[in-house]
Amino acid sequence: MILILRGRGIARGSGSGKVLVSPAPISFLSGVDPETGIVIEKGHPLFGKEITGRVLVFPHGKGSTVGSYVLYALSRNGHAPAAMINREAEPIIAVGAIISNIPLVDHLEGDLSLIRDGVDVRVDGTTGTVEIPDEPAEETS
Repeated sequence: MILILRGRGIARGSGSGKVLVSPAPISFLSGVDPETGIVIEKGHPLFGKEITGRVLVFPHGKGSTVGSYVLYALSRNGHAPAAMINREAEPIIAVGAIISNIPLVDHLEGDLSLIRDGVDVRVDGTTGTVEIPDEPAEETS
């Protein structure tokens, strides 16, 4: 079975991948290297981690409006996340996702804690849904 969470679709399209969760907001300007997709903001919980091809889950963005263009550069350089999920997508992240064709969903029913690090999910920014597969049942002998 698949758990489907409904929210608000911000940037159209769909993307799938392993979840990378940040409990802290992300600044794409000076926080993520657009050439590598690696989080470079010192002290950030994701410092040193690569966001390329991941479903990036974080509360919201922070920082300069130039962050939208960093998301675009990540996309052009082949290092963008497969999709993003926010608690509240503010304009910097929303514009960046739209111009970069990165599916984005926010305002999910329930809590972001339902989406665990490392789990494969599918995000559909057109319908505003996130599909989370049930964990396989443990075998009993």
